Amino acid sequence: EKSFVMADVPGLIEGAADGAGLGIRFLKHLQRTRILLHLVDIAPIDPDSNPVRDAKAIVGELVKHDPDLADKPRWLVLNKLDLIPEEEREKAVKDFLKAYKKATKYDGPYFPISAINGEGTKPLIYAISEALEQMARPEIGDLDDNDADSDEIPAKQD
Repeated sequence: EKSFVMADVPGLIEGAADGAGLGIRFLKHLQRTRILLHLVDIAPIDPDSNPVRDAKAIVGELVKHDPDLADKPRWLVLNKLDLIPEEEREKAVKDFLKAYKKATKYDGPYFPISAINGEGTKPLIYAISEALEQMARPEIGDLDDNDADSDEIPAKQD
């Protein structure tokens, strides 16, 4: 049996690197990860939302905060597939990826999912598990000394 720990970082918004929202507190926690999953609502409920613009803004915040953080493996997870009619899903994913790649030069993996019903989540979980097995675990001493002021309890290392 295999397992891994995932952490959700809600509220990472444009301006986070400059302290907007919970800003730097969230960004500091991301430095301890081995893979960043960039969850994007491909079918946002807000009609004024632009998923490509919003996703690009988050990448910009990562770069502004710490270029090394932005260089970590980052995978796109395109959520809310269930809100798109089945016959339009493939085109919606292709259109998003084309626009996102043009805006960000992203050329990494992507996983269309529906979190609410689990569609597409198993391939994502298996891919994460496999990738983590291939990556070296960070040494406890490699963690930033500034983590001491964190409100998180460090995860136990196996």
